[in-house]
Amino acid sequence: MKKLSLIIALALLFVMNGVLAQEEKKDEGFTFTTVKELPITSIKNQNRAGTCWCYSGLGFIEAELLRMGKGEYDFSEMYIVHHTYIDRAKAAVRTHGDVSFSQGGSFYDVLYGMKHYGLVPDSEMPAGAMYGDTLSNHTELSAVSDAVVNAIAKGDLKSLQTKDNQPLWVKAIEAIHDVYLGKCPEEFTYNGKKYTPKTFYESLGLNPDDYVSLTSYTHHPFYEQFVLEIQDNWRWAQCYNLPLDEFMQVFDNAIENGYTIAWGSDVSEEGWLRGKMAGIAVLPDLKAENNDLTGSDMAHWLGMSAADRKKEAMTKPTPQKWVSQEERQAAFDNWQTTDDHGMLIYGTAKDQLGNEYYMVKNSWGKYGQYDGMLYASKAFVRYKTMNIVVHKDALPKDIKKKLGIK
Repeated sequence: MKKLSLIIALALLFVMNGVLAQEEKKDEGFTFTTVKELPITSIKNQNRAGTCWCYSGLGFIEAELLRMGKGEYDFSEMYIVHHTYIDRAKAAVRTHGDVSFSQGGSFYDVLYGMKHYGLVPDSEMPAGAMYGDTLSNHTELSAVSDAVVNAIAKGDLKSLQTKDNQPLWVKAIEAIHDVYLGKCPEEFTYNGKKYTPKTFYESLGLNPDDYVSLTSYTHHPFYEQFVLEIQDNWRWAQCYNLPLDEFMQVFDNAIENGYTIAWGSDVSEEGWLRGKMAGIAVLPDLKAENNDLTGSDMAHWLGMSAADRKKEAMTKPTPQKWVSQEERQAAFDNWQTTDDHGMLIYGTAKDQLGNEYYMVKNSWGKYGQYDGMLYASKAFVRYKTMNIVVHKDALPKDIKKKLGIK
């Protein structure tokens, strides 16, 4: 009798352990293993300002200086933002409002800004300083500046001029930005040495012409440059156009060889997880079209309803959808893929199913599960990338040759 009781007890223990193991596996969520991680500067917070392009663009430049062995820098976003907003206001007026005036921008605005206006340390022009904060809030600034620019761009009037033939409205819009963002310094001291913004930039050894923008769309010829048709590309910067598979080769070649990537993407998809799962971006194969995949995980996935697949994809790793060039183009043309957000890719990782991801630095402060960084599946990046900027030496040699880049 005692022997029977022991056998039953052991059987129950075995069953319970199995149940607990199943529950643990079911609730484990996403588990990531880093494959390669490149050095970057700290996470920043753009707060209530549409300036991701500047935070990610300068984060990219800061990472480039780390790669070059130049040390760690923290540049002022507001310095570049101030100059960019003034330039965009002038463009809006010159085109009678056809160029939109807004907070958005592109990575090229950072490259253009540092080349033409220089750079300054963040301590010289920090965000929020003009209203006693440490973070940006451009809501009121936009309300005021938008009204001024719209009145001039759309108004049926002749612009009043100063004695030296400069439009008065330009001085007015500059003054507005001085009030909200602070005046751009003409000279400052950094590490005991005096600089102007231009001489400070020149001391860093950066060359904006070493950086290239790339994308992958079929409405323009491959291996040529074209102006990417998005509103925030108001300077009409050009992108090199690559076939999709070669475009993705650039990502992996860059990270493998120590180069970070300025990444522009759509973040409005359901696969950009939110709430308690914030910090992960995936593109689940909800229609289970990847039938060439094998194994118990795929068998489990194929046996589920579409609704259950969608639910599971929001909480744990699942098979990913590898989109075609045509699917990517259709999403761009029907506005399913939109120009939402700029970030910085700085590494690669895998989940417990073997799905591959890029490690991403964001500019929303230390939010989500990973204190402000996130994991974006390669499938998501393949589908939703608007464009990237990389150092030209990050390109595979054969692709560089096809583009005619030396």
